[in-house]
Amino acid sequence: MELDLDNAVVRLCSEGMRAESEGKPEDARRLFDQAWAERGDDFDACVAAHYVARQQDSPEETLLWNAVSLHHANATGDGRVLEFYPSLYLNMGASHELLGDPSEAARYFRLAADHAGDLPRGPYGDMLRQGIADGLDRVTR
Repeated sequence: MELDLDNAVVRLCSEGMRAESEGKPEDARRLFDQAWAERGDDFDACVAAHYVARQQDSPEETLLWNAVSLHHANATGDGRVLEFYPSLYLNMGASHELLGDPSEAARYFRLAADHAGDLPRGPYGDMLRQGIADGLDRVTR
């Protein structure tokens, strides 16, 4: 996915990911929350909620934010989120798996697999494709 760093929400989420990778989860959470506060449209809300979900204190809150992100992706109404759907569905599946609902997890992992063709080539796409396959394997044994 091509990142538009001129978009304040995308920039804040990118900075939050950097903070996460530097072992600064409090900074990451603050940046993701700021991105949510600055959202301007459904695309921004989808992106911000996707990252806010990463810093939640409970699996239930993570599922809620993943669902918010998916809702806003669906409301975007254009192609900006196509490459995002596999990750959104993967996260929904992981949330349901963590909460002990393997059938719902499998449903979302299958949706992620159905959208995997929209993933870019390269390490990011490969990582998500592997995550989808692993998730399906875990919940459909």
